[in-house]
Amino acid sequence: ALHEGHVVSAQELTVLLQPVFTQNSRNLILFLQDTLSIDDFTYLSESYGNKNPFQNVQASISFISLYAEILQSSSSLVLPAVDCEATRYLLSFLQKSGDWKLTNITNLDVSQLEVNTSKPNFLVIQLQPLLSQLTEFVKLYMFLFIDKIIGRLTMDLQEQGIHFSVIYTAVRPSRIPRRTDVVGELRRQLMATEEEGSLSYPPLNVTTGNDICILFYASNFSLKANSSVFIDLTNATFVTQNVDISSSECSDINTTLSLKYTKPVNGISSLEIRFLMTNKFYGGSARNWSSLDAVEIVQDGEKFAKFNVSAISAPAEYSFHCQLVGTSNLYPARLIPSNNEAKNWDVFISRLQIQGFNVKNNQFSYASDCTGFFTPGIWMGLVTSIVLLWILAYGIHVIMQLTTNSRFDDPKGPALSVPQTE
Repeated sequence: ALHEGHVVSAQELTVLLQPVFTQNSRNLILFLQDTLSIDDFTYLSESYGNKNPFQNVQASISFISLYAEILQSSSSLVLPAVDCEATRYLLSFLQKSGDWKLTNITNLDVSQLEVNTSKPNFLVIQLQPLLSQLTEFVKLYMFLFIDKIIGRLTMDLQEQGIHFSVIYTAVRPSRIPRRTDVVGELRRQLMATEEEGSLSYPPLNVTTGNDICILFYASNFSLKANSSVFIDLTNATFVTQNVDISSSECSDINTTLSLKYTKPVNGISSLEIRFLMTNKFYGGSARNWSSLDAVEIVQDGEKFAKFNVSAISAPAEYSFHCQLVGTSNLYPARLIPSNNEAKNWDVFISRLQIQGFNVKNNQFSYASDCTGFFTPGIWMGLVTSIVLLWILAYGIHVIMQLTTNSRFDDPKGPALSVPQTE
C-alpha cells in the first residue's frame, strides 16, 4: 500500500502498470494533457457548486496525476503523486512495453476509427493545453470541455464493443509546491512568485564542432493546424529529442535553428520549423543586439508559412526569455502571419528561452525578458494614484478658498446693509 505523501518513482510505476499489459484485452488509451495536478480536481470540484468539471472522468476513469483502469475487471489504480520524470517518459515507456499499433488522435473524433482488436492498439489522445496564466474560472470551463471529450471518446469506443484500459495523465504538474530550502539563499525573491528551480529537462542545443552555438528551451511547444489538428512537439523536441537539427546554421551575423519532425501526427508526413535570428550593431545603444526576425513552418516540403516576430530582441551577449510567445493577440511576444498559409497555423510557446549568439560555457547567458518594467498592472496603479491625488489636491484647494464673514448683524443696532458689490 502507498502511504500518504508518497511520490511514485519510475521503477514503481512500471510495476504498478503491469496489469495493463497482462490482461486479455491489449487496447490502451492514453489521455495526455500538458499540465495536471491534484489541486485542479479538489479545488475546481468544490468551489463552483453544481458545475463538476470532472463528471465524465469520475464516471469512466478515476483521476489525479496518473490513473489506470481495467474495464474488464472493474479495477482501478489511483496514484495521487507521480514523479515528473516518470510521467514525462511514460509515452516512450508504453511504446517499448509491447508490440503496439500506435495511433495519435488530435482531431478528438473516434467515430470513424477502426480498431483491429486482434492486435494490441495504443491510442494517444492529445488534449487541449492549459495555459498557466488562465484564471480559475476559465480553467473550470476548459476542464468541462476536456471532460466532455473524454466522456464522448470512451462512450464511442464502448458502443463499438471495444474493451480497453485508460490512463489519464499529464507531462508536468500544473501547480508547483513552494520550496522550503531557501533559508540559506541570500538573494531577494518576490513572495508572490513560485520558482520552479532548475529546468525540468535540458535545453536543445546545436553544435558547430565542439562548441554550442544555439540553445533553445520551452516548457510547452505546440502547434495547431487549420484550427483542428493539435501537434504537441514538447516531448519530441526536448525529452526524446526525436528531431533533426542538421539543417541549422550558425554564424556571427545570421543564425537559423531548423527543427525537422517526421510524421508528428497522422496526415502530416514531415514538418520543419525554422527560427531565423540576426545579430546587428545599433549606433544608438553602441552595442550589438540579437533578434528573432521570423519563424517559418514548412509542411510536407510544400506548404510554406512565414511569421514576422514582434518584441523578441536582446543584447547580443544575453539570451531572450518570454513567458508566452505565439499567434494570440494576448501574448506579449507575437508571431504575426505574413502570408496566407500562415493564417492556417496557431503557435503556442510557453517559457521560451533562446540564444543564438555568444553562447558561453554551454549554458544560457543572462536573460532579457520580454516583460518590461511598466506592466499593465503598474500603469493601472499609477493612473489610479494620479487621479486620487488630483481629487485630493482639488479638495484641499476648495477648502483653502473658504472665507468667513468680516461683518456681522447687531440685533440692537440698525440693520446691516451689504452692497452687492462687496
